Amino acid sequence: MSNTSNTPPRKPNKVNMPKFNLNWFYLFLALALGSLFLFNDSNMGAKSVAFSEFQKYVSNGYVNNIITYNDASVEAYIKPEHVKDVFAADSNEVGKNPLVLTEAPSTDSMDRFIKQETDNGHFNGKAEYKTKRNYIASFFWQLFPFALLIVFWIYMSRRLGGGTGSGGGGIFSVGKSRAQLYEKGANNSKITFKDVAGLAEAKQEVEEIVEFLKEPQKYTDLGGKIPKGALLVGPPGTGKTLLAKAVAGEADVPFFSLAGSDFVEMFVGVGASRVRDLFRQAKEKAPCIIFIDEIDAVGRSRAKAAAMGGNDERENTLNQLLTEMDGFGSNSGVIILAATNRVDVLDKALLRAGRFDRQIHVDLPDLNERKEVFFVHLRPIKIDETVDVDLLARQTPGFSGADIANVCNEAALIAARHGKKFVGKQDFLDAVDRIVGGLEKKTKITTEAERRSIAMHEAGHATISWLLEYANPLIKVTIVPRGQSLGAAWYLPEERQITTKEQMLDQMCATLGGRAAEELFLEHISTGAMNDLERITRQAYSMIAYYGMSEQLPNLCYYNNDEYSFTRPYSEKTAELIDQEVKKMINEQYERAKTILAEHKAGHNQLAQLLIDKEVIYSEDVEHIFGKRPWASRSEEIINNNNTLEAEKEASTSENSDASKENDAPKKDGETTETVA
Repeated sequence: MSNTSNTPPRKPNKVNMPKFNLNWFYLFLALALGSLFLFNDSNMGAKSVAFSEFQKYVSNGYVNNIITYNDASVEAYIKPEHVKDVFAADSNEVGKNPLVLTEAPSTDSMDRFIKQETDNGHFNGKAEYKTKRNYIASFFWQLFPFALLIVFWIYMSRRLGGGTGSGGGGIFSVGKSRAQLYEKGANNSKITFKDVAGLAEAKQEVEEIVEFLKEPQKYTDLGGKIPKGALLVGPPGTGKTLLAKAVAGEADVPFFSLAGSDFVEMFVGVGASRVRDLFRQAKEKAPCIIFIDEIDAVGRSRAKAAAMGGNDERENTLNQLLTEMDGFGSNSGVIILAATNRVDVLDKALLRAGRFDRQIHVDLPDLNERKEVFFVHLRPIKIDETVDVDLLARQTPGFSGADIANVCNEAALIAARHGKKFVGKQDFLDAVDRIVGGLEKKTKITTEAERRSIAMHEAGHATISWLLEYANPLIKVTIVPRGQSLGAAWYLPEERQITTKEQMLDQMCATLGGRAAEELFLEHISTGAMNDLERITRQAYSMIAYYGMSEQLPNLCYYNNDEYSFTRPYSEKTAELIDQEVKKMINEQYERAKTILAEHKAGHNQLAQLLIDKEVIYSEDVEHIFGKRPWASRSEEIINNNNTLEAEKEASTSENSDASKENDAPKKDGETTETVA
């Protein structure tokens, strides 16, 4: 018979059964133990009496059986016909085994008493001697190992489940992906491309990926396909992760974010399982983006890992990642973003087209890009009109975006430390010096001989850098200890795309100027030139072995990209020739530095004495001694004018009392390129 009414058939009532929880088992176990302890009827008909009263019961013939324990406790079972005499109650009320409990003075005295009463005919029952046992403690020690295993299992379950006791799957979720999912509209404080300064080319690449996800028809109509993956490559702090966050903020699709180390686990097969689970979730939410930060943790070359004894688990994880990115199955709609600063160690199969079709290079910002980065990080900071962003950008060559953010934050902290309402230009200059050179240590004890040696050393650097055409322009020299150095010189390196041999030789000569001044004017050398010697030795080997700038080995490059190779790409004879060329090059520049200093001995000594007297000198002081550099650029003129203002400001503040000595701190205007250890 069919149902002709319009009422839908009624669904059977679903029985809401309570979910099993391990806490119910613990509660049941506790109740069982409590019941055994509280409701054990073994001592229901027991009566505790004094030992004298116990002796009276035995003498009267009331006792049928006596049990003496090793702790001198006594249990005496009463005859049924004398229960009423002892308990003043019927046997039905007392129980089946009525007994009297007492404490004997000792087991020996109890033995003598029983023997005496037996001889007198008062006791003809059975006397026993037993060892008393704590059944509850025994039961506990039998149960404790199992309870400990249960607690350990729960602990490991929560740890492997990501620290959550419920909802994470516990120990059974060890193979699940740990990627964080960012859905559309879930992140209120999202980062957009407006927050990423500079990186115009890199932003254009990733913006195209975001645009494809928003309007795929624009590309598919022409037969084009969006790249399956993009690899962000660049030095640390250049904004690779920030660019990925901007993609997450701009794209209206799910965004999975995780680190390469999230795939690595101590258990065999867990990494590959997490890769499979990640791509399974991504396919369910396609179109979507997967971002893997520091992918070199899992994508290291398999040949290099084998050479260093790498484990098979990492290799299996990489194989699974390669299969999921571009294998037999399809991952349409899943785009992979990854970031690394060590692209040279990645596996070649990971970098091929079809997996990472594009390598987006995120380099250190140039002058104009540093200005943009400064403007971004200066938004939340209260600055005054003295702050010159153009000057700050010029004085921070080689700084990454993270370094610039640190400069802005350090400047705000310095201004707050001095109780200012706004952050000024001097605070930013102090912040640059604080980050580059370290904290000033004016209280560090140095002798007059050490001060003179440091002044001669730094004056040697300053003199030669001023007189050589291709040496970096000088900004400031100080003999105030800062960080681990006893003195420092600030220069403004030119931002070159290529460097000639003449420029590198001039720079090497200026670096050797400190050691040359010590030998020439003090007639001894010190350990203060260790940092200089390290730098010029590394530079000389690069010029000879990598750049082919040698008379004996011209146009040859022995650069080896394999960091795990322990063999040199040249013979022992060639190695000896490289060493000879390096020694020859360094010695030539050292003699050149000594010659220049000997020709300008008076100016160098005047500059060194000025350093001893003032502790800090600027480019205008050097210009006053040696004259204006004939090849000074427009940027140097800007720095010189700025240093003149700073020197006048310091001269005016130095006339104050010693209580305001903080204001006489050296002005900081550039990048430290020379230090004395």
